[in-house]
Amino acid sequence: MPLEPVNYMMIALGGLVIAASYLGMFIEQEVDGIFALFISPVTLVGAYLWIIFAILYQPQSKKKATG
Repeated sequence: MPLEPVNYMMIALGGLVIAASYLGMFIEQEVDGIFALFISPVTLVGAYLWIIFAILYQPQSKKKATG
């Protein structure tokens, strides 16, 4: 399986941050507002980068002890 459960959890977290950023802009209802100009762009870029990282992340597999 190319993606582990931890990858899916990280992708879901990024998706939640993206949804929250767009929801914040919708609630603010101003084009020139603080959230729309400063907070939301930073969180959106960070969330998209986080999702890319989550897709490329490969957790360390547990090595089996050989006797």
